Amino acid sequence: MRMMQLIGLALVALSFLTAAYFYPQVPDRMASHWNLQGQADGYTNKDFGVFAIPVVSLALFVLLVLLPKLDPLKKNYAAFQKEYDTFVTMLVGFFYYLYLLSIAYNVGYAFDFSQALSPGFGGLFFYIGVVLEKARQNWFVGIRTPWTLSNEKVWDRTHELAGKVFKTAGVLAFLGVFVPGIGMLLAVVVAVAGALGTVVYSYLEFKKETE
Repeated sequence: MRMMQLIGLALVALSFLTAAYFYPQVPDRMASHWNLQGQADGYTNKDFGVFAIPVVSLALFVLLVLLPKLDPLKKNYAAFQKEYDTFVTMLVGFFYYLYLLSIAYNVGYAFDFSQALSPGFGGLFFYIGVVLEKARQNWFVGIRTPWTLSNEKVWDRTHELAGKVFKTAGVLAFLGVFVPGIGMLLAVVVAVAGALGTVVYSYLEFKKETE
């Protein structure tokens, strides 16, 4: 197992240790969802609230480590293995950061949840942009359309654009530190619209290549 994978696995283990430590301290009815204003607007039972994120983190980690081995284009991962491994660790780290915020809120700390989450959200989105720019053709990571998977040039151009879109979304998410709610909303809008836009872009680029 590579170093970044070991760090990711350690973060997963740490989330389970955190769950065991704080389980007696959190209320039976835990806040589990917050609106863009950073206010709790959803609740769940203690067992689910404490253990859901560690379990999801473990499942995601295992899945993302295994996917490249199952990919028919697995040889292409060598070109962006470092970035992919870092992404897996960052994703697990993001979930752990989200989990710590949730625990802190439920044990009595008062803060704007959306504002506190913005740096983690921004960092994750920005690094997704880095991975997209580096990614080579594969079946699991990136903008996988019939046109990107059929033409390497179309893949490269589409992912160059997608990388810029997600980096922009990451920067916008950071604005949530200063303008709670708005930065996060803008980041999601840009990421979703950009992702849909790159699908159309990949088709148009494919048409150029095949005409």
